[in-house]
Amino acid sequence: MTTPATTTATSSIANEIQKQVSEKRPFSLSRFLKDRRFLYCVSLTAFFGIWKYIDYTQVLGNGIAAPDAVVAQIWKLANKTIAGKSLWGHIWASTYRIIIGFSIAAVIAVPLGVIMALNRYVNAIVKPVFDLIKPMPPFAWISCAILWFGIDEPSKIFIIVVGTFVPCLLNAYMGIRLIEPQLYDVIRMLGGNRKDEILQVGFPAAFPAIFAGLQISLSCAWTCVLSAELVSARSGLGFIIIQGMQLSRPAMVLAGMVVLAFVAWATTLLITGLEKKLCPWKREAVQM
Repeated sequence: MTTPATTTATSSIANEIQKQVSEKRPFSLSRFLKDRRFLYCVSLTAFFGIWKYIDYTQVLGNGIAAPDAVVAQIWKLANKTIAGKSLWGHIWASTYRIIIGFSIAAVIAVPLGVIMALNRYVNAIVKPVFDLIKPMPPFAWISCAILWFGIDEPSKIFIIVVGTFVPCLLNAYMGIRLIEPQLYDVIRMLGGNRKDEILQVGFPAAFPAIFAGLQISLSCAWTCVLSAELVSARSGLGFIIIQGMQLSRPAMVLAGMVVLAFVAWATTLLITGLEKKLCPWKREAVQM
């Protein structure tokens, strides 16, 4: 008796690797309609169809451009310069700000969150101030950033640091605090000390939560850099979007948004890849 062949694919979610297993079976219409690849196609087709319909009927007036017009605009931007920079130059300008601001926030927030979770004295000192700052939206700091740092690069990087700091610290803190006490008991039964508890249990168990925080922070970073570039910038994807708005060119606005979405998606994939390398112990949930 033979068993049907299977294919396996993995996808990363917040705190585990979800393994998707599909069996090669005879064709079935009901199974085909439930297949995730077919549903992906339906979703994308519906999205672009609705987009095209809105443009055709002018429901939003002249405030939206058709998908083909946006693609044409992206091609046009790739072959011309705006404010002395090509499209790739503007992409790098935004990405460079993200790298600097995100790195500063992660290097400070992640260790601080871990230390707060492990040391009650540090927690008692830092947590009240953190709880005071946590609810403040990053955009509220834009005016302060301009007053303190001017309209140059430091103000934009400051906004990114503020916007990414909270998710990084909060997830690192909760990642340590939510570790099951039984895991520490195992280390103690094997003769381990406090250092072994932290290095062999604390950090490995908290890594998934920490990386989830990094992914959230990276998404916040792109939102923050866009906001900062919309206020005062001569380069970056936010600058392209604001130029399109000032020139009343919706295709240019949407082109900047689409490019930004793809670049942000690519940076998220880098974090996901790093997570898979550093967290090979993550549990797997099989999904048929």
